[in-house]
Amino acid sequence: MRITLKPIFHRDAHCVGIFFEYNRELIAYTKKIAKVKYSRTQRCFYVLQKPDTCANLYTHFRKMNHYVDYSALSGFKLPKNKARPKPKTQKVVNADDLSQEGRHRLKQYYNYLRGKRYSQSTLATYCSFVLKFEYYTKKDPLSLALTDFNRFIEDEIAAKQFSISTHRQCISALKHYVILFNIELQEDLNHLRPKRNKSLPGVLSLEEVLRILQATKNLKHRFIFALLYSSGLRIGEALSLRVSDLNIERRQLFIHRSKGRKDRVVILADTILPLLYNYLNTYQPRHFLIEGRSGHAYQASSVRASLKRAVLRAKITKTVTPHTLRHSFATHLLETGVDLRYIQELLGHSKPETTMIYTHVSRKQLLQIKSPLDSALQQLNQQGYDTKKVSLSGNINL
Repeated sequence: MRITLKPIFHRDAHCVGIFFEYNRELIAYTKKIAKVKYSRTQRCFYVLQKPDTCANLYTHFRKMNHYVDYSALSGFKLPKNKARPKPKTQKVVNADDLSQEGRHRLKQYYNYLRGKRYSQSTLATYCSFVLKFEYYTKKDPLSLALTDFNRFIEDEIAAKQFSISTHRQCISALKHYVILFNIELQEDLNHLRPKRNKSLPGVLSLEEVLRILQATKNLKHRFIFALLYSSGLRIGEALSLRVSDLNIERRQLFIHRSKGRKDRVVILADTILPLLYNYLNTYQPRHFLIEGRSGHAYQASSVRASLKRAVLRAKITKTVTPHTLRHSFATHLLETGVDLRYIQELLGHSKPETTMIYTHVSRKQLLQIKSPLDSALQQLNQQGYDTKKVSLSGNINL
């Protein structure tokens, strides 16, 4: 049997590909090689490229009298790894790094927010900003000036290239700080808050949604993706659902304490029912509708990773996240003529302005608008000009 060894670059590493015609005995013998793996994309077995890899493979296959062609590896040298400068690690600040007074103020701040009944996520985020601020300034609150806040934002937020949304969150946290300690800078902090990005959400077409579902092999993940799109759920809402929140007879899902501590009811699509029954019979969840190990809620990171793989298999090049399915749900409803007020209720938006963004994303009416270039060429054709003469692919001779 002829075996060909070739250099390949796979999974960000230089490897040696082992190519041969299909043979069960040879496949079993190849699997005996230490740390050998099979690549579906390269359609071959492979091992990492090392100085002695070629010699070891040659010796292994010659023991069974196979012909080994390693001419493609002759003269091949591994590129030298350039020494990369080690990135500067940012100091992780914790409460022990603060003075006794700073720790006391941080505890006061935490209790203040908890008294306002903020969620645990908001408590952790806001307190992390105040912790950094206390460590940066090391000042008594009454001696703080606007320049202290400005320098903190410049050095710890803007210079470290945090996102605009994180920057805005930091200002919100500091505004509670100045209110708590009676610092008369609340209005001045508003000038340090950057404007919110007004980027349009990414939206999939109906065909792309179906392609993603068809490319998802895992039953649980296919059910999650179908649920996110058919009901317009946030990923956290879907993973927090309990079996008791299902109302199959009324085709409804009950969402408890979603964003803004609001309950709401969303639709359950008729076409998802066969998939739902298949999922329930296969996994038999007891508490959470989508359960992970030991009956706990499923991890959002697993959903995102699976969606990324499904998008690649569906050959979709745009960036797709679980929230993209929610955006697509709202946009497709709007394009089918559903009133914006109903879409706001289904999505759980507090303000209609939040839902209004989908009027900018909806393309159904935009695609019906005719370009002035089409109108100009059509007008010339109607005036009796030869079609070939006004074709853009050639010379325009009027």
